[in-house]
Amino acid sequence: MAKSLVIVESPAKAKTISKYLGNEYIVESSVGHIRDLPKKALPNTQRSSIPKDVSPEEKARLKAVNDRNRLIRRMGIDPDNGWAADWQIIPEKEKVIKSLRKAAKGVNHIYLATDLDREGEAIAWHLKEALGPEKYEYSRVRFNQITKTAIIDSFADPKEIDLDLVKAYRARRFLDKVIGFELSPLLWKKIARGLSAGRVQSVALRVLDERERLIQEFIPEEFWEVSMTLQKNDLAIPFNLNRKKSDPLLKEGEARNIENSIRNSDLLINEIVKKPVKAKPRAPFITSTLQQAASTKLSFGVKRTMRVAQKLYEAGHITYMRTDAPSLSKESIQDARNFIGERVGDKYLTNAPRIYSSTENAQEAHEAIRPTNAFMTADDLLNQTEEEKRLYQLIWQQYIASQMPDAEYLSTSAKINIGEYTFSAKGREVIFDGFTKISQPMKSDDDDILPPLSEGDNLDLNEIKLEQKYTKPPARFSEAALVKELEKKGIGRPSTYANIISTIQDRGYVEIQNRRFFVKKIGHIVTERLLESFDDIMDYEFTANLENNLDRVARGELDWKNVLDDFYSAFQKDLISASDENGMRGNQPTSTNISCPCGKTNMVIRNSSNGVFLGCSGYQNLGDDKCKETLNLVSGDEAISIDDTQEAENLLIKRRCEKCDTSMDNYLIDEGRKLHVCGKNPDCDGYFIEEGQFKIKGYDGPVLDCHKCGAEMQLKTGRFGKYFGCLNDNCGATRALQRNGEPKPIMMEPISIPDLACLKCEDHYLLRDSMKGLFLAASKYPKNRETRAPKVSEINGLSTEISEACRYLPNINKHLYLMSAPEKDRDGNPYVIRYNKSEDIHYLASEKDGKKTKWTAVYENGEWVQNLKS
Repeated sequence: MAKSLVIVESPAKAKTISKYLGNEYIVESSVGHIRDLPKKALPNTQRSSIPKDVSPEEKARLKAVNDRNRLIRRMGIDPDNGWAADWQIIPEKEKVIKSLRKAAKGVNHIYLATDLDREGEAIAWHLKEALGPEKYEYSRVRFNQITKTAIIDSFADPKEIDLDLVKAYRARRFLDKVIGFELSPLLWKKIARGLSAGRVQSVALRVLDERERLIQEFIPEEFWEVSMTLQKNDLAIPFNLNRKKSDPLLKEGEARNIENSIRNSDLLINEIVKKPVKAKPRAPFITSTLQQAASTKLSFGVKRTMRVAQKLYEAGHITYMRTDAPSLSKESIQDARNFIGERVGDKYLTNAPRIYSSTENAQEAHEAIRPTNAFMTADDLLNQTEEEKRLYQLIWQQYIASQMPDAEYLSTSAKINIGEYTFSAKGREVIFDGFTKISQPMKSDDDDILPPLSEGDNLDLNEIKLEQKYTKPPARFSEAALVKELEKKGIGRPSTYANIISTIQDRGYVEIQNRRFFVKKIGHIVTERLLESFDDIMDYEFTANLENNLDRVARGELDWKNVLDDFYSAFQKDLISASDENGMRGNQPTSTNISCPCGKTNMVIRNSSNGVFLGCSGYQNLGDDKCKETLNLVSGDEAISIDDTQEAENLLIKRRCEKCDTSMDNYLIDEGRKLHVCGKNPDCDGYFIEEGQFKIKGYDGPVLDCHKCGAEMQLKTGRFGKYFGCLNDNCGATRALQRNGEPKPIMMEPISIPDLACLKCEDHYLLRDSMKGLFLAASKYPKNRETRAPKVSEINGLSTEISEACRYLPNINKHLYLMSAPEKDRDGNPYVIRYNKSEDIHYLASEKDGKKTKWTAVYENGEWVQNLKS
């Protein structure tokens, strides 16, 4: 009997499901997408020849035709001819396709078991097209959890590829492609080289930019808060002054009067209010709520959350992690109720199951994200990493709690009237913990229990607290808050949020500091220009409607080419208008009275994709007078916002532009001059030069001597923050500045290992040193971001290279002991080099099939000692 071939997306998934299928199935992995449109975005320099003996009009026409044809070849799609596409095998996937074709020999049936979302459907379609749609019999199998029952059931009832989902995927892909390829060159021409735009990413950038503008224009106002601590029988009770949002801000004089009234009044309880309140459990997680909860409770970024969830899904522990639907199947509801009845108690069972309905824009009728087995807790996951266990615990708690009864409280409020002012103390007592038995909500100020109080009780004054505060600007977005806002506006879908956030950072439009988004100057400019010239693309409602139309394509309700044509015709009109000489506004430099070192003219403020700098105004001149002199600007304002209060304080000390009253950014020109630039630059040319004695924030230590050549090192600001750079032009050594103001310790120089190919990209590894120990990283960082821990066998022949790379370290033999480390444990599994930060040592932990074993090894008293954990 001929075997059948099963193709999944990832090797981990292949290993898991192969356990549940019989010997008649061969399970292989495509390792993600195998086909794509052409990658290169730079213009092709090859030009078609134009006859010399044609009229200027015909010459212009032929040039436009040639340019259009080159653009279509580069994009790989032809909007002028029914959206024909040039799908190509991804170069690094040639070996994968060859392996799949080899595995397909001798089989007559191929099961496409890729993920069950739109992207997974597209991969299944690409596989069928690449392997030959007529050569084999194909079936599409879908399962939202990798369990034996789900897999057997799906193979017992195979389906066809959903071509409507594939059309929706193609429409989305083509839209993103034409915008990126046709709009990005315009940004290069009008604003700065290296910029790009995207259908969804640019709208997400607008969300952040609008918040940034509100913060810049916000003027904090002073107000005061009054609170008091009263005492009864040695128990301290905090009372706060009641204020409504509509009340005017409390000023210092009024606050002092209230303080005097408190001191001269009998502090009697005027009113006690007790009322029962209930709290409902939240629905099981969907993609966006999981990302938000993981950010808030685990400090996981969106990308990290999805990576960890993917591993849990592929290991068979949770259902598919890209879903809009909070609903649960009858079986999973019963599984949770069985656990609650057996492990928690009958009183924690609701009379009827709780049902959670899907949102209006939910894509498909998937289940919520939940464990595949309610009885498996995080402690039962033996082969998962710590971060996987933490995320699983979060998912498991939300799932179980969603089927439990409300938590019941007795809320108590005690009020004291002092003249026209009312002070309150609040607390609540748990009557029945309900779902909080499993899932603890975030602690509230009202969670404290008040001591027994009665109306008329006279309390003693312990302390009066008057605090000067300032109104807060709108809060900056965290990753979780941005996902929530995008979901609210209908922008993007669960599978795209992580990519959106990564893209706007990679393009240099925003940066994250202390888990909050800050929009860079170039991000402001790009957003403003796109809003002016491409109001449809940047419109929230338009983008949301386009997403809804793509969803309708996926449901077979709209023709995908009609959706593309309607969008593209409107886009072309805007593009032609913006490309005109009087179209999209440029990125004009701002004139200053700062003399250029060339002595011939003044410098101007320029905004580039790499930051703000001063350049000679003579740079535009041609011939011998052209001056290329530039001056880097060090940020004089460490605008790192931990909370909104610090943001308000930061705004208070900033200068405000005399022309538009916007807060100004400030930069250190040198130790004697600080440049203040309007936050709306270049649209507002306001600037001010402050003279004085200035120090760069974050460093008060001594001048550093270069660890390589002994010359002086100067503090500078670069793409990745502050660093020390050697003043010896022939040296080039650098050291980063840490947040604590200390220079980063000297690390081993990177060691190239050209024979060690990267696993996920077309590149080779470097062995690098860091504060977190040795690791392997792709040599072409940041283009390729692949990193992993090294195996002993991969570096044990690098003794000479490591000695040379450590020659500038205080301990030149720092890493040489690793050269004597055993390559394998006593069971034959390879050892991987790990790092213990608390003890500042490397140790070995062996792995089998990508998972840790119980074997470890440590270096003690000059030798390696292997241990087997019990």
